[in-house]
Amino acid sequence: MKKILVLLLLSLVTYTAHAQVAKAKAMLILSFVRYVGWNESVKTGDFVIGVVKDKELVGFLKKQSEGKKFGFQDVVIKEFNSAEDITDCQVICVSQKYNFIKNADKIIDKVGKNTLIITEVEGATARGSMINFVVRDEKLKFELHKHNAQVAGILISAKLSDMSSAINL
Repeated sequence: MKKILVLLLLSLVTYTAHAQVAKAKAMLILSFVRYVGWNESVKTGDFVIGVVKDKELVGFLKKQSEGKKFGFQDVVIKEFNSAEDITDCQVICVSQKYNFIKNADKIIDKVGKNTLIITEVEGATARGSMINFVVRDEKLKFELHKHNAQVAGILISAKLSDMSSAINL
């Protein structure tokens, strides 16, 4: 009985820690959009943030963005199961549950230019990610790859660069 109780408590602690990380990522993602220079072509219609393979992140993003606007655009959160499902969005977040390294070319082709690609796996910036969440010293941090953003027509502000843990030029 004690073993079962200990296992339940450990799983609850793990779930709670994971939920806190997902909530922090959601807050950061919504903050990132304010520190990006967007092309005029994406400033019409809804401001769409897509998420590949992370229901929990989708939930937190929906909750935190409910009724909010980015400029004059309504913020809309879309959930995708694979690269093939991705539709137009200004931001695409690819969960570590979906292999970005293996699917980077498909994702980049699908989103085209002017889409901020956010990932959470080591080596993702070498494959085209612009912002990559990492855990360093047990803290959630993020890397920036300004050149990848520039190629996609996205300008990263100096303020966002100052907040990142690593910058790849």
